[in-house]
Amino acid sequence: MNLSNLKPAKGSIKSSKRIGRGTGSGRGGTSTRGHKGAGSRSGNKTKIGFEGGQMPLQRRVPKFGFKNINRVEYVGVNLDVLQALVEKFSLTTLDFDTLKEHGLVSKNDLVKVLGRGEFTSKIEIKAHAFSATAQKAIEAAGGSIVKL
Repeated sequence: MNLSNLKPAKGSIKSSKRIGRGTGSGRGGTSTRGHKGAGSRSGNKTKIGFEGGQMPLQRRVPKFGFKNINRVEYVGVNLDVLQALVEKFSLTTLDFDTLKEHGLVSKNDLVKVLGRGEFTSKIEIKAHAFSATAQKAIEAAGGSIVKL
């Protein structure tokens, strides 16, 4: 221990500054609220994003584009990933539960099989959607598809 690392005992110093406790405290008088205006008075609450009357950032930034509320969002799983899964675990069918079990999708996801990679297994694949190339590749390998 030396002078460079001395500090007060734990709990001996209060961390919060007590405001409004007389001028001698250094935080009396206006009690850190400044002079006049809404912020100095009780009951002052500004809305989230309020910038003192200046046009808020949320309203200044231009909005553009279109968000379709009826859009159906799929999680894409490629054929090469499915092929690796089939080879590693010697599966006979691939369904949603199998994909969820191996961490490829979450419980509320919709699965779309995409056509990247080679597929040589003759198995049944169950998914919510298939791309045209994926469907051709699966059927060319002797497999079958089932749409959920």
